[in-house]
Amino acid sequence: MEVYLVGGAVRDELMGLPVTERDWCVVGATPDEMKALGFRQVGKDFPVFLHPETGEEYALARTERKTGPGYHGFEFRTSPDVTIEEDLARRDITINAMARDAEGRLVDPFGGRRDLRNKVLRHVSEAFAEDPVRVLRVAKFAARFAPQGFRVADETMELMRGMVEDGEVDELVPHRVWKETEAALAGPAPRVYFEVLRECGALAVVFPEIDALFGVPQPKEWHPEVDCGVHTLMVLDQATALSPEVDVRFAALTHDLGKATTPASKLPSHPNHEKRSMRLIGAMAERLPIPTAVRELALIVAEFHGHVHRAFELRASTILKVLERTDAFRRPERFEKFLLACEADARGRAGLEDRPYPQADYLRGARQAAARVSGRELAREGLDGPQIGEALKRKRLQAITAYKADVATKRA
Repeated sequence: MEVYLVGGAVRDELMGLPVTERDWCVVGATPDEMKALGFRQVGKDFPVFLHPETGEEYALARTERKTGPGYHGFEFRTSPDVTIEEDLARRDITINAMARDAEGRLVDPFGGRRDLRNKVLRHVSEAFAEDPVRVLRVAKFAARFAPQGFRVADETMELMRGMVEDGEVDELVPHRVWKETEAALAGPAPRVYFEVLRECGALAVVFPEIDALFGVPQPKEWHPEVDCGVHTLMVLDQATALSPEVDVRFAALTHDLGKATTPASKLPSHPNHEKRSMRLIGAMAERLPIPTAVRELALIVAEFHGHVHRAFELRASTILKVLERTDAFRRPERFEKFLLACEADARGRAGLEDRPYPQADYLRGARQAAARVSGRELAREGLDGPQIGEALKRKRLQAITAYKADVATKRA
């Protein structure tokens, strides 16, 4: 029995990055031998075991053979005679197809270390094309390592295009699409994930609502970059700089989806695109297992980002409506995320990336002024039931009106 450290841990160690998770490959063993050593089997499709003390995953060396379309269309074979080189051959890209033996020697049959030095993401073999998830994974790794200057090899991009053309990407299952997308959104350069998918044609398959934005014009007066798709990626960049949260970044990504469905006769303007964006976000959430909190933030950003941009022009009653509809009083943390996504939208425009966004602070102040009105105090005044709700709304409106007047005086 030989045990090898494999995959991401080897890659990250060679890159000088922190190693947060270790996976191991066991050569020359059977499931019964692993169990006899105290390992607990958890794998269903193939034998994967948890170490009795560390809890780390140990997988038996295996080979795989394509038997059908999609992610599940594989037959795996584990046997004591499968070598570490054969196991590494089934992996996606060369920088993930390296191992270290018990003495620390590097096993690198496919040039992963060379590609690390050259900052290239390259497929291990033509078998890459058998698994559509690998298209998403390459895009995810491109986004993860974009700050280090990594790029996708030309031949790998060509192979990915062929997978799209052959319909292999159509077989992607929703939970894997969201899992890889969520990881990319949480990373340092999520924009690159969507750029890589678009370059190979997969974006039109997995996120047609986003792909449709490219080539759609909007008024140059407000959007010097003009193209809706370009604007969307610029907004995502700004959201990435403002917040590490996936829900903020996803809201930034999807806030303008409705602009792709604007009738040609209305272009470059986009009347009522907010409602259309909400419908498209809803449809996307039905197709993919997007968490409820992520979906809800995206919906309120899509509906009300224009209101936030015009905050100083809004009547007190409209400000109160925005605060109520976004549930700002009960969920101040989400309201803060809402404002960050709106700020990202305002700054995600060519030449306007660094401009101030006082609208956010203005609405924060309006919320604070209105939140000082207490329902408990109204109850102590002898009001109850619907009377409290009516009085609360009236007094909050008065508080926002006074706040507006105070701000206007200071700005004058």
